[in-house]
Amino acid sequence: MKTMKYLFAMVLATGISTSAMAQDGTQADIAAVRNIINSKPADLDKQMKPFLKANKKNADNLVAFGRAFYEAGDTANARAYADLALTASKRKSAGAYVLLGDIAAKGDDGGEAALQYEQAIMAAPTEPEAYYKYALIYRKRDREGAMAKLDELKQHRSDIDIDAIKGHISSLSGDDAEAFKYYSRVPVERLERGHLVEFGRACFFTGHFKEGAAAAGQGLKIAPRNANFNRYAMMFNYELKDYEKAKQYIDRYFHHTDSAKFSDADYYYAGLIHEAVKEYPEAIADYERALKIEDENAIMEDEKILEQILNAHIANNDYPKAIGHYRHHFITNNKKPSYKNHDRLGKLYMEHAGKTEDPAVREKAMQDADQAYREMGEKYADLLEYATYMRASVNSQMDPDQSKGLAKPYYEKLIELIAPKAEKSKGDIQFLTTSYHYLMAYSYFTEKSLPKAKEFAAKILEINPGYQPAQQMMDLK
Repeated sequence: MKTMKYLFAMVLATGISTSAMAQDGTQADIAAVRNIINSKPADLDKQMKPFLKANKKNADNLVAFGRAFYEAGDTANARAYADLALTASKRKSAGAYVLLGDIAAKGDDGGEAALQYEQAIMAAPTEPEAYYKYALIYRKRDREGAMAKLDELKQHRSDIDIDAIKGHISSLSGDDAEAFKYYSRVPVERLERGHLVEFGRACFFTGHFKEGAAAAGQGLKIAPRNANFNRYAMMFNYELKDYEKAKQYIDRYFHHTDSAKFSDADYYYAGLIHEAVKEYPEAIADYERALKIEDENAIMEDEKILEQILNAHIANNDYPKAIGHYRHHFITNNKKPSYKNHDRLGKLYMEHAGKTEDPAVREKAMQDADQAYREMGEKYADLLEYATYMRASVNSQMDPDQSKGLAKPYYEKLIELIAPKAEKSKGDIQFLTTSYHYLMAYSYFTEKSLPKAKEFAAKILEINPGYQPAQQMMDLK
């Protein structure tokens, strides 16, 4: 009993637990040392001494000790143990050089890091880690040189997919085109999970949707609940116009994936897919969800999403909702509505009139279009001519036989605005020709006045000599 008490007291005095005793340079020492480092004891050097003594000739273990210090953020001890490993190996430990390279890279000393990785390659030319890390650090200085170093590895290891590593390096460099070039050289079934994610991204941003769908399919075999692969499958199949297949991935992505953070682009794509299969209410609901994303996952412009909601309403032939949506978001609640917004609103009313079979609805839509162009002319003085021309066109459609002369005052106003100009553009000539043509026809068919009709025909021929309707009017007796 006294002996047990004595041993227990010795353990407490030294601060070393019985499970962390040195193991004479064995593999178990690595786990024991890692536990010591992670516990951050005050007497770290004292606790490390027996392990150092037992492993002074074991370069691999010394590198592992140094790596444990490196992972704990203690680069000073990490460097010291890397140096000890080099001494123990007579400067031939590739792992020690790699560790020194990692320490230099962490200190933002790329030149020193590359030098250490070179040393590791010379010590172990068939080991891929140093080649990869050299290329990774050197890519910032010389991408071609980094890739050439990987080609050296290929000379020693034909079993390694160098192009996959090159694709990864290119992806980290933000070069999607180059990443696609390299990744596409490797059969997808040989790509690792992380590489498949990067390959999918490269395919998307370079427009290689068929290859992207293949990458997504392979990824789903490895990780069926992976958010990236389900997202890719949804997007790529949409781009390939396989809408029914794309639709299958909407539910899988939004409800059966792990750790997915949905972006507005995700909901936008879901909307595009539902719209493609003519499920318009579902599409609009998706777009509206996209608009609600406001944190770092909001990567799209609201205007693009709002425009797509408009398109969905139109595709569903629901012009009242389309017009209400457009007026609310692009006119009323738009801080800086442009003339294009007013023009689009007017055209929406005209489209509605053209789609409906109800005369009363058509009449109201055309009146609203006329009002939209009136407001446009009042708000944008430099576009008064165009707004007047559009009002003339709208009123002409409301009075196709010209019996009421609804368009007459607008064509007369257009002539008043353009005719006095000393120099006239092609657009001016077109507006004047259309205006004079209407008045020519109105004079002849409605007012029954051939002389007056010929006056307008003559005005047309002055600015547009080859205009046949005017010439034909002049030839009438």
